[in-house]
Amino acid sequence: MYYDNLTLLTDLYQLTMMQGYHSSGIAERRVVFDLFYRRNPSGNGYAIAAGLEQAIEYITELAFTDRDISFLERQGIFTDAFLSYLRGFQFTGDIHAIPEGTVVFPNEPLLQVTAPVIQAQFLETALLNIINHQSLIATKAARLVEAAADDRVIEMGLRRAQGPDSSIYGARASIIGGCTATSNVLAAELFDIPVRGTQAHSWVMGFDDELTAFRAYAKVFPGNCILVADTYDTLNSGVPNAIKVFGEMREKNSDFRNFGIRLDSGDFAYLSKAARKMLDDAGFPDAVIGGSSDLNEMLIRDLKLQGSAIKLWGVGTNLITSGDWPAFGGVYKLAAAEDESGNFMPKIKISDNVEKITNPGIKKIHRFYDAATGKIKADLLALQHETFDSGREQILFDPNATWRRMTLPANSYHVRELLTPVFIGGQCVYDAPSVMEIQAHCIHEKSTLWDEHRRLVNPHVLPVDLSEELWELKERMINEMQ
Repeated sequence: MYYDNLTLLTDLYQLTMMQGYHSSGIAERRVVFDLFYRRNPSGNGYAIAAGLEQAIEYITELAFTDRDISFLERQGIFTDAFLSYLRGFQFTGDIHAIPEGTVVFPNEPLLQVTAPVIQAQFLETALLNIINHQSLIATKAARLVEAAADDRVIEMGLRRAQGPDSSIYGARASIIGGCTATSNVLAAELFDIPVRGTQAHSWVMGFDDELTAFRAYAKVFPGNCILVADTYDTLNSGVPNAIKVFGEMREKNSDFRNFGIRLDSGDFAYLSKAARKMLDDAGFPDAVIGGSSDLNEMLIRDLKLQGSAIKLWGVGTNLITSGDWPAFGGVYKLAAAEDESGNFMPKIKISDNVEKITNPGIKKIHRFYDAATGKIKADLLALQHETFDSGREQILFDPNATWRRMTLPANSYHVRELLTPVFIGGQCVYDAPSVMEIQAHCIHEKSTLWDEHRRLVNPHVLPVDLSEELWELKERMINEMQ
């Protein structure tokens, strides 16, 4: 690769602000930044948090090398004193985060950074780059898996991704979101995730005829024989030739399994149903039918509504690039800063755009679950010192329409905090789970959503409320600013 660490993966203005803090004598002033997003991707009812492990790796490996310092020196805008400071730069603060694979909603801090301002400011760009990308792709994968229902979805977007990093970490995020495998061999090796692949049309075209090509492939891969059936004529050539090969293989091994066909063009609903009947009539009801070709969640949903017999969906471009929603939109905003006495004071950003007014102060995220079903009732942002007891009645209200209220009777719910310690005093205290463990967590997380929140179109919006104390603080600060 063209870099050996990500320390300079930042916008220049992070460094110019850092020099400003350093020159002004406030570099060690402690602040709190929240990393959050404002809208669910693709009109979804939720998002999936992802990328935390890579964020941890980035922070752990932070170090300005001699080459980095030399490059910055050549820009002619940094002082010798500031460059000297950078030589010993390291993160000494605290980070709390929502674990990867967790279902999340707008305006909730996915990461909360507490550190000297010169450090916390510097982390902004890289953290957003890492978390935005993987959370976007994990959410898109979750939508595809939702559309596919009980079918399998494989990530196949390596050739369409925007570069090597996008393909590698996109594959990781796809598995977190629920894909069963990736075609990306390097990603499979790096993250110990399942890898799958079949054959291209060029394989079939490289032989004198289709039947010979199928026989050759089956001979090499008798335990995983998925034949691409649409190179010439799907129903009059591809499927009949596949059936012939499957019959020959079964004669050699009565326990023949893991076989089927892949469709990559044509009317998938019609072709898959016709192919299913041909395979069943030939005595191969266990032959799988896969489909690929610019698929997305809406097309998969419609094909299933039309009775498609495809049970294995290979999705490339629209997964690895999140075709309809190219950016997650996460932001990194100041929430609190120390005063001269060392006390944290809340900070707020005001905007004519109501959506961009931030929630001030150091916050926790409390998730309320229905005790009977285990489904999420609401999320509540509250100030750090606030606690909630399921033994007491809880009244929640919409911060943008306070007359909309939800009453949770005592003992009808249980509650948990979402943010967990990741760095304390600059030391990582978090053991990152494996990708497959994160996927299992994500599957459980999605099961806590009501069906209305999982709709692909116009899902019900789960409430993310403010505690009364936080809401009053926000209103007071807005009024004071005006």
